[in-house]
Amino acid sequence: MIIDPDKQPFSDNHKLMIGSIVPRPIAFVSTVSPDGKNNLAPFSYFNGVCSNPPTVMFAPARRGYDGVTKDTLNNIRDTDQFVINIVSEEIGEKMVACATDFPPEVDEFEVSGLTPKPSEKVKPPLVAESKVSFECELNQIVEIGDGGAGAGFVVIGTIVMFHVDDDVYSDGRIDIEALKPIGRLAGNSYTHIRDTFEIVRKVRPD
Repeated sequence: MIIDPDKQPFSDNHKLMIGSIVPRPIAFVSTVSPDGKNNLAPFSYFNGVCSNPPTVMFAPARRGYDGVTKDTLNNIRDTDQFVINIVSEEIGEKMVACATDFPPEVDEFEVSGLTPKPSEKVKPPLVAESKVSFECELNQIVEIGDGGAGAGFVVIGTIVMFHVDDDVYSDGRIDIEALKPIGRLAGNSYTHIRDTFEIVRKVRPD
């Protein structure tokens, strides 16, 4: 089957992408508005960019039904700061509780019952229950699309502070079995990272 994305609605393209780009890590992003209102929302178009400087990206789309930008993006534009919290199994349901399009005045920490914890270098709080969090300063925002519904943005941030729970840290590395992250699939489906295997990369001969 060959599918031309220009010949079908963006919603159908979206289904193809989220069904095949799997599993996706989840960026649980905390921000704060200029007037001090906390915001917390999950995004599954998320990954690392590079390590020098340590840099991450996530992609908040415009709302699919009216093209409006999300509170997370608006707050980052206004403050140049955000925190990415990694989602472990234990907080999966509380993360999903924050995925609704609430009005800007709603504090998702209160909705979900998660605990805001002061950051060291940025104003947005950490999720205290998250085992790994990255305090970030904005590097740049790249707009994608024509500004309509389904278009979006790439938000690139520099990590200025790592927060790692002692229980998931061993010899300078993250213990994946202790972290127990969950991955995003399509629809309401998620996955555990429990069944892993190795494929050894060959060393280039001198």
